[in-house]
Amino acid sequence: MRVSKPITIEELIAGCKAGNRAMQELLYKQTASKMMAICMRYAKNRMEAEDILQTGYVKVFRNLDAYRNEGSGEGWIRRIMVNTAIESYRKNTRTLNVVQIEEVHDLPATGFDLNNLGMEDLLKLIQKLAEGYRIVFNMYVIEGFSHKEIAESLGISEATSKSQLSRARSILKEEILKMEGMRYATYTG
Repeated sequence: MRVSKPITIEELIAGCKAGNRAMQELLYKQTASKMMAICMRYAKNRMEAEDILQTGYVKVFRNLDAYRNEGSGEGWIRRIMVNTAIESYRKNTRTLNVVQIEEVHDLPATGFDLNNLGMEDLLKLIQKLAEGYRIVFNMYVIEGFSHKEIAESLGISEATSKSQLSRARSILKEEILKMEGMRYATYTG
């Protein structure tokens, strides 16, 4: 029995660049679930996430020549998905739910323990955030953008980015504490 080695993302991208449709399908199948998870973090619901995903893959396949084999192919695709989600947000909304920077100083500390929280629960909580909070939270906490990069990308000030993040963290903390309180209250041990 002959076992073949798995095809890497980089090899799939090279095959796509060569016009191989089977490689395009394999690239999609190997990366779509991870990319959908990214889209779900930015979207309000599954339907919006699927739209972002499809638009993102159209961009991936149209811009294959832009990938220069520097860094991981999956990272390149991920960046396209994040940027597509941000573009979708900008196109679909005109104003952010802005919290004034002065209000941030009055908010409680925002460190909290996620050890007992499932990823599905956390995703649901993130999706419940107002759009501005959700986008800034994802960009800063999950994607690693700086406040300056977020501000430039969304057309807001750095102070607004910081206040949006602080408020998102506070809201998430409150929701997590409520969830944990409900679990504790219903625990029969």
